[in-house]
Amino acid sequence: MLVSDIAKIYNTETKIVNQTIKRNIERFPEDFCFQLTDLEWASLRSQIVTSKNNSNRITRGGIRYLPYVLTEHGIIMLSGLLNSDIAIEMNIRIINAFVKMRKYISSDLMEHRKMLINHENRLTLIENTFDNFKEKNNHLFFEGQIYDAYSLMLNIFDKSKESIIIIDNYIDKNILDILSKTNKQITLITNKYNNKDYEKYKEQYNNVTLVIDNSFHDRFIIIDKEILYHSGASFKDLGKKCFSITKIEDTEILHNLLDKLK
Repeated sequence: MLVSDIAKIYNTETKIVNQTIKRNIERFPEDFCFQLTDLEWASLRSQIVTSKNNSNRITRGGIRYLPYVLTEHGIIMLSGLLNSDIAIEMNIRIINAFVKMRKYISSDLMEHRKMLINHENRLTLIENTFDNFKEKNNHLFFEGQIYDAYSLMLNIFDKSKESIIIIDNYIDKNILDILSKTNKQITLITNKYNNKDYEKYKEQYNNVTLVIDNSFHDRFIIIDKEILYHSGASFKDLGKKCFSITKIEDTEILHNLLDKLK
């Protein structure tokens, strides 16, 4: 905005505005105030009538110097330097508006911060909930946790879509009682077994194949030939003493074990 227009707004003289700017020039950097060039002033004069003289530098009755132009920042700065009533009132309003805006922004930021904290807490709660549903690869059972141990074994069996391979040298009739409740094809690999129990089982169920093999020491469960579990206790002794059931993630171990069973 031209200083002449600003002078009208602040109800003062253009000369006073120019003097105020020059006396406080350090308060008016280029992004606050700048002076028009000859070409800019000539172009502006061609659009509005501002002088009776046709020259860029004017004599009596016109503008003797290239005029200043103030940006929004410069106009605000000027309001605090002029002594006219309007300039003083304008400066007070600007300060009040700035303070109110700062309070509003501060309050708004606090409200957004609270919302972000609430969202973060909700996300944490959701993540923790999903973590509780995630499958745990390692399960430790202490003496007396018989039900929990058998419950986990049944959950593992339920993961099967087609087949289950159980390797255990000391399985007994209890495992047949459990396997009678599943319709999956099951292979029992063990060192020895009471064939009478197995024959009776086969008379009613046809989902279990018994394989005698004394080359294994540890206990394993293989689900659909894709998932491998290792048990630290024989399946007939689950929960009687402290032991663990662990999911083995190393697929090479699984494939080696399957190759052994071929």
